[in-house]
Amino acid sequence: MATRYLYIARHGAADPFGELTDAGREQARLLGRRLAHLPIDGVWHSPLPRARISARELAAQLRAGTPVGEAGELVDHVPYVPPPDELPQPWKPFFDGGDAREAAEGNRTARHLTARFATAPDRGRDVHEVLVTHAYPIAWLIRDALSAPPARWLGLSSANTGLTVIEYRPGLPPSMVMFNDMTHLPAELRWTGFPRMERP
Repeated sequence: MATRYLYIARHGAADPFGELTDAGREQARLLGRRLAHLPIDGVWHSPLPRARISARELAAQLRAGTPVGEAGELVDHVPYVPPPDELPQPWKPFFDGGDAREAAEGNRTARHLTARFATAPDRGRDVHEVLVTHAYPIAWLIRDALSAPPARWLGLSSANTGLTVIEYRPGLPPSMVMFNDMTHLPAELRWTGFPRMERP
C-alpha cells in the first residue's frame, strides 16, 4: 500500500525581524542529518525567509540533488478563526483586530494546505516529503490528521525544528507517528520558539 510520509518541521530559531539565527541554522542542519538516511523525494518550504533558509540548510544534509521548492500553502497564516461560541475566553484577545476577509483568506490557505499535502499518494509508490513551515500550519495539519474540530488547532505549539511525522495511506485515517520530537537537538538548542520557562 503506497504511503505518503510527511516530515513536518517548524523553521529554525529566528531573530525578532524573522531572520534565521546561527542557532536556527544549526537546528536545521541537525534535523537534516536526522533525516539523511530516508529516501526524501523533496523538501517544501514556506515563502518566508526563515523557512526558506532552514529548508536549504536541511536539504544540504540529504542526498545530492534532493529537490527543494517553495509552497505558498506553507506560509505562516491563521488557519481558522473560531466564532465566539467556539472560542475559549483566554484566546479572545488574540483575535482582536482581525477582519472577516483575512479570516476567510487564512481558511482558504489552510484548505489548500491539506488538499495538497494531507492525502495518500495518487501513484503506486511511497512518497517522502519534508515540509518546513510555521507553528500554525503544523497545528492545522495535526488537527486535520486527528479529525479534531477546527478550533483545536489552538493550543498546539511546535519548537523550532521539532519533528512531526504523519503517514497517509489510501482508505485509512492518517497516522500520527510523532509530534514535536527534538531528540536530534542538543539540550541548548531545544525548546526555542516557546516562552522561557522550566522544561522537562
